[in-house]
Amino acid sequence: MGIDIPPPSQVLLIELARATLENFVCDIEGNGSAVDDPYLQTQEYGAFVSLHRGTELRGCIGTCFPTAPLYETVIEMTEAAASRDRRVAAIAPSELAQIHIEISVLSPLFKAEDPPALEIGRHGLYISNGGRRGVLLPHVATQYGWDIKKFLQQTCVKAGLPKDAWQRPETEVLAFTTLIIEEA
Repeated sequence: MGIDIPPPSQVLLIELARATLENFVCDIEGNGSAVDDPYLQTQEYGAFVSLHRGTELRGCIGTCFPTAPLYETVIEMTEAAASRDRRVAAIAPSELAQIHIEISVLSPLFKAEDPPALEIGRHGLYISNGGRRGVLLPHVATQYGWDIKKFLQQTCVKAGLPKDAWQRPETEVLAFTTLIIEEA
């Protein structure tokens, strides 16, 4: 499952995220103009926005199930990552110059018929059972040096499920690929 966004559109998307972050954190009303780039108008892709200050995560929020054009999803997730990630304090205006933005554009989710056959570093996971769900992006497994079994277990843990829940028939295991777009 490839993600087709050419480099000029990727640049536009990261510039949009930066402008959104700065306007939102400084409480400046954005111009709200529509983006006419057809690659950014697609509703095919989900997106996560990660904000880092050095090696410190300062916010990461996203959606696997897009309900708006990609550029609108990125605007919404940028604002959410800056202010609503419960793991960290909201971004302060004094931090803006040190914040590095990374956008993970997600392919449509697909059923993982054979979860242990998924590729570390290539596939992300969405695991759900009942009302519980957990998502981990592909690079999380490589960052921590996990094998596929540990990646599946940790996604279950993130969902608040037992580590072996991915093996149960009532648990849905979906996968996706990502295109990472980050500031230079």
